[in-house]
Amino acid sequence: MKIQERTGAGAGRSAVPAQPSVGDRLPTPPRERKPALAALAVLLILVGALGATMLVLQAGDRIEVVKVTQAIPAGGSVNTSNTTSVMVAKDDSIHYVEWSQLKQLEKLKAVNAIPAGVVAVGEMFGDEAGVAAGKATVGLSLKAGQYPTGIKQGDTVAAYRVSSASGSTNSNSNSSSSASSSSVIVDNARVTYVPGAKDSGDELVSSTNLAVTLTVDSDKAADLAQAASNGEVALVQVPGNSGN
Repeated sequence: MKIQERTGAGAGRSAVPAQPSVGDRLPTPPRERKPALAALAVLLILVGALGATMLVLQAGDRIEVVKVTQAIPAGGSVNTSNTTSVMVAKDDSIHYVEWSQLKQLEKLKAVNAIPAGVVAVGEMFGDEAGVAAGKATVGLSLKAGQYPTGIKQGDTVAAYRVSSASGSTNSNSNSSSSASSSSVIVDNARVTYVPGAKDSGDELVSSTNLAVTLTVDSDKAADLAQAASNGEVALVQVPGNSGN
């Protein structure tokens, strides 16, 4: 009797195996490791950090140098009016002219024409300018009234022979009244050098005279120099100005 009761109780059970409890989880397959990608990521991080460090170091190692703000013709010189200072990254392979060396640079001449906007380097200047064939440079000492107001490097001028009386004509008229009755020495000369407005008085021949250097045709140089030594030269600004 007991055997039948047990048999009947076992017959009521389901044949489906018991499910695992809620807390049990099925095993997951192990993740596939990719060491190459991990190494690449580490390398990129290191490269980025190194690049940022180099930029910081480079930004901190900067020098103040000379930048040309107005075109300088061959044979011309720099001054405080045609230059400014800029900061650049120091590079020993480039012969920058430091701003503290501007006074020394003013004593040198441009070997070739220098356009505005470039940073000055030592190779641009020398003790003697490369004057083109058939040209010569002549220095003048002019009084107020013998040159137009605002004359500057790169200007194109005409040189007239005038008497000392006519040479004192007011500069605002560009000496037009004296030039009308005087002979032309040079009808097309380039102003190679003239002291800038900010330059010191060392560039002036005297308190009233202005030192101006002109580049002219060689066959006109002697006449111009002779007239200049007698104080009989007046300059008039003419079209063809490239100093702006």
